[in-house]
Amino acid sequence: MEKPSSSGKAALEERRGLVEDSWVLRGAGGGEVDPQTPRKSSSSRSSRKSFRLDYRLEEEVTKSCRDKNGRWTNPWPTWRFPSYTTLLRFLLLDKNHSNVPTSKEALDNELPVLEPYFIQTPDLSESGPGLRVTWLGHATVLVEMDGLNILTDPMFSQRASPFQFMGHKRYRGPPCTVEQLPRIDAVVISHSHYDHLDAGSVASLNARFGGELRWFVPLGLMDWLVKTGCENVMELDWWEENCVPGHDDVTFVCTPSQHWSKRTALDDNKSLWSSWSILGPDHRFFFTGDTGYCSSFQEIGRRFGPFDLAAIPIGAYLPRDMMQGQHVDPEEAVQVHQDLQAKQSVAIHWGTFALAYEFYLEPPVRLREALEQKGLKPDSFFTLHHGESRLISSQEDVFD
Repeated sequence: MEKPSSSGKAALEERRGLVEDSWVLRGAGGGEVDPQTPRKSSSSRSSRKSFRLDYRLEEEVTKSCRDKNGRWTNPWPTWRFPSYTTLLRFLLLDKNHSNVPTSKEALDNELPVLEPYFIQTPDLSESGPGLRVTWLGHATVLVEMDGLNILTDPMFSQRASPFQFMGHKRYRGPPCTVEQLPRIDAVVISHSHYDHLDAGSVASLNARFGGELRWFVPLGLMDWLVKTGCENVMELDWWEENCVPGHDDVTFVCTPSQHWSKRTALDDNKSLWSSWSILGPDHRFFFTGDTGYCSSFQEIGRRFGPFDLAAIPIGAYLPRDMMQGQHVDPEEAVQVHQDLQAKQSVAIHWGTFALAYEFYLEPPVRLREALEQKGLKPDSFFTLHHGESRLISSQEDVFD
C-alpha cells in the first residue's frame, strides 16, 4: 500500500515513475510481457519496481503453493508438522533442558548485553565501506550495506505474545530501544509469529519513521501492517522483488523458507512465510527468518550467491520430532550456510527466548563443533553478543 505523507511526497512521486505491475512476467496466453512496458492496475500491489532476472524464466525454482483450502503450504518432502501426539508429549512429558538462570549476574556473565556502537559513538553510524551487522537479539539484526540501513524481524518487546502480561518472556533484554536506533530505511518481515512480527515494535518504528520507512512482507501480511498505520508496505510472493525508493541499485527479493504462520485461533497459514535476499551493487545479504532445512537454499545460493553475509538461526531445535520441520539445528544451519555459498554467517534466533528444550548455551557449542566437522573456519559462521557489531569487508569483487 502506498499513501503519501508530508515527509514522503518526493519519494512517492519517484515511485510513481517506476510503477509497473511487473510481478506477472507472462501474459494470460503464455507469452512474455515486455518488461519495459508498464502494466496498468488499480491494485495497491501494482506499486512494484521490476528487476527482470534470469531466474524468472527458469521453471525449476520452487514456487509458493496453497492447499485445497487456500492456505499456504510447504512444497518440500522435508516438511512435516508435529502430530497431536507429538504436541501433547512436548507439552506434558518432554523434559525442558533449557535451564536458563534466574540470576541476572549469571546471565550477564554468559550472555552480556552490550550498548550498541550507534549509542556509544553516534558519529560512526554513517555507513562506510563494507557491510556492518549488529545483533539486537533473537532474529533482529541491523544491517548497513550499500547506503541502506535494514532491520530484520524487529522485536523490542519483553514478551513474544499478543499480551505483555503473559507468554514467552525474553531472558535477555533488547540492547536498545526503537528511539535509539539510527535511521532505518527498510524492514523485512519473515512471517507472522509473535517473536518475529511484534505489534509494539512495528507501532514504535512506524511512529518514529512513518512513510519514510519501507516494509517488505510476504503475501498476506500487508493488510495487518496497514491496519497498524504503516503506509509504505511492499507485499511479495516468493521470487518477487522490489526496492527502496531512491535506492534502485539494491534489490529485495522475497525467497522461500520452510515454516508456517499463525497469530490467532483461525488464521493458520493464511499468510506466507519467507526468507529475504538483499542484493546490492557491492554486497549481498541473506536473512533466513525462521525455517526448517529444505532444498530451496541451494536454489537461492545458485541464483544469488555468493552472499557476503547470511543471518541464519541456530536455536529452538529440541526435541527434534517437534522442531525439525520448522527450525534448523546448528548442524543444518551450517548446511544452509554452505548451500547459500555464504562467505560469512551470523547466528540468530538463540540466546533471547527459551522457545524449545535445548540447554540455553548449547547452540553456539554445537555450531562450533559442526564447523569443525565440516572443515570450515570458526569465524566463517560466528556469534555476537547482544548489541555487538561486526564489519564485514569485501575482499574481492565476485558480482559482475
